[in-house]
Amino acid sequence: MNFASIRIITADVARLAGFYERATGTAATWANDDFAELKGPAVTLAIGSTRTVALFAAGSAEPAANRSVIIEFEVDDVEGVHEKLTGVEVVQEPTTMPWGNRSLLVRDPDGNLVNFFRRATTAAASPARPTS
Repeated sequence: MNFASIRIITADVARLAGFYERATGTAATWANDDFAELKGPAVTLAIGSTRTVALFAAGSAEPAANRSVIIEFEVDDVEGVHEKLTGVEVVQEPTTMPWGNRSLLVRDPDGNLVNFFRRATTAAASPARPTS
């Protein structure tokens, strides 16, 4: 199995694609007005309009209703992303997490949680564990 993409359904594809283009520095590829993709080396973020839902199963997805998923991007410069994302809801300012990652948590224009993080060093990510 190969994890291929995450798709966000939205009422405004251009607005959401613009947010992710600005945040990631990656240009969206547009199939048409109802569908755009931002392709990364390991996974693709697909953005589809509400009109595409009926192609799968009418009513099966609802825009701006996510309260359980965090979309995550590994970045080199958390503070740099924070500076680029003016005017967005910041849920958590850049913070070093207990496991060592540096993390910025924001909401995209549809309210989805997005985490921009830099991994901890190998030593910080793998603290010594007591032996039994």
